[in-house]
Amino acid sequence: METFTYALLLFGALAGGFVSGLAGFGTALMALGIWLYVLPPSLAVPLVLICSVSSQISTLPTMWKVLDFKLAAPFVIGGLAGMPIGALLVAQAEPQIFKLSVGVMLLVFPAALFFVRKPMAFAFGGKPADAAVGFAGGILGGLAGLSGPLPTLWASVRGWTKDQRRGVFQIFNGTVLGAALLLQIANGFVKTEVFWLALLALPGTLIGARIGARVYQALSDRNFYDIVLGLLFVSGLALVWSGIAPS
Repeated sequence: METFTYALLLFGALAGGFVSGLAGFGTALMALGIWLYVLPPSLAVPLVLICSVSSQISTLPTMWKVLDFKLAAPFVIGGLAGMPIGALLVAQAEPQIFKLSVGVMLLVFPAALFFVRKPMAFAFGGKPADAAVGFAGGILGGLAGLSGPLPTLWASVRGWTKDQRRGVFQIFNGTVLGAALLLQIANGFVKTEVFWLALLALPGTLIGARIGARVYQALSDRNFYDIVLGLLFVSGLALVWSGIAPS
């Protein structure tokens, strides 16, 4: 492996782990925008799943007190239903279209949410609506490890506190991405090379997750909201540039 490739692999792992530890999601949001420069989706996506699940497990002891399983249950049920659909689409993903479509979504999503500055408590749809959002997030999670963005937007509209959102993200992403990883392994989508890459990336992921979890404790609700939006937007920029930059 070239030095530049290894450096990007480690940087992506550290950035992805940090965001996951801070927000309860986001390994894919940060790491994919970096790893797709040097890895095809067929390697980058399962690598993201391995690192995502590892970061979720590593922060469980720190975040256990904010986990609300009852609040997260509809998201998890919907996510597990949608995840197999996304996982089966992985082999169909064309690299440039994949990068651009995901990148544009990540630009539009946080930009729109940023302008919703007043607190909201949108109760429409109740738990069935939560499950529907989880279903859509599950499809994205199975496809690209991007289970977090849609539930993040929905949770912000719901008006939940920082701890409520963080707890939902932790349970939802850990469950859906863990199931997506097992499904991809069972279907033969995870190549041996991915496990070697994971051995290189995991130290950065775990260190980043630990740092992110500590930073989370110091954030106010508003700080948490704005930092997450900024990180989503940066990730979108990276993906779009990766999709349009000359090879």
